[in-house]
Amino acid sequence: MAPNRPGTLYLVATPIGNLEDISLRALRILNEVALIAAEDTRHTRKLLAHHKIPSRLASLHEHNEQAQTPSLLARLQAGESIAVVSDAGTPGLSDPGTALVNAAAEAGIPVVPIPGPNAFIAALVASGLPPTPVTFLGFLPSGQGDRKRILESVRSLPHTLVFYEAPHRIRETLQALCAFWGEGRRAAVAREMTKIHEEVFRGTLGQALARFSAQPPRGEFTVVVEGAPAGAEVGVATIEIPEVMTPEEVARRILREALTANVRPLEAVHHAARSSGLRRNEVYQLWLEIKREAGR
Repeated sequence: MAPNRPGTLYLVATPIGNLEDISLRALRILNEVALIAAEDTRHTRKLLAHHKIPSRLASLHEHNEQAQTPSLLARLQAGESIAVVSDAGTPGLSDPGTALVNAAAEAGIPVVPIPGPNAFIAALVASGLPPTPVTFLGFLPSGQGDRKRILESVRSLPHTLVFYEAPHRIRETLQALCAFWGEGRRAAVAREMTKIHEEVFRGTLGQALARFSAQPPRGEFTVVVEGAPAGAEVGVATIEIPEVMTPEEVARRILREALTANVRPLEAVHHAARSSGLRRNEVYQLWLEIKREAGR
């Protein structure tokens, strides 16, 4: 008797808000597969009920993906086909699925993406910023040290930058972007994409911070930021400050480096004030003094 042919692992993109945003092909695959591996079975059950698709669900999320992968792989090898879905958008893109995809590919099991909704692409094309080249950062790290390293590593990239953020961290993140990348860099902040309260705010990072500090932010956010302008390879965010320096010495060093690198005054003063703890008007006076000393 010939051995069973393996099943197929389908990566099915599902709506990011509006339940109508699902392809006919995705609906067919969800109807046909033996099992649907879902990030949150309760969430996916609502989608399936809306489209009258029988629920054949297993849980596959970031906390159990490693443990679930062997049993799902065994079912695929036995000839069953499985669809992977996340709560919203494309599985594997800042969502579970990557470990299972890798295991299936190594085992010679067909892996077929079923393209569809994606918050990253939707926000990028609606932002008005250049869509190429683009660098997708996923979710920024929650730890300040890790976040700082990420922001500094991409600060000089001329690419449009896109990342996801949770509502309870959006203001803190925009503050960090203003400090590391400058308040004047253009940005678009999209929230609740495809939903009733969809919004795409376009302006500078400083304006975005003001907008989302004025009232409690709600919804899931996708942030799109323009790439670094020419000549931005050196800037105030890359300066290493010895711990023994006084606040004024910290501010003076940052301002001198900023003046040499032709950093905009607003960005230089903002970063120096944030790093030194001095008031912005004090730092601005130091900026004027340093400019006079440099004959500028």
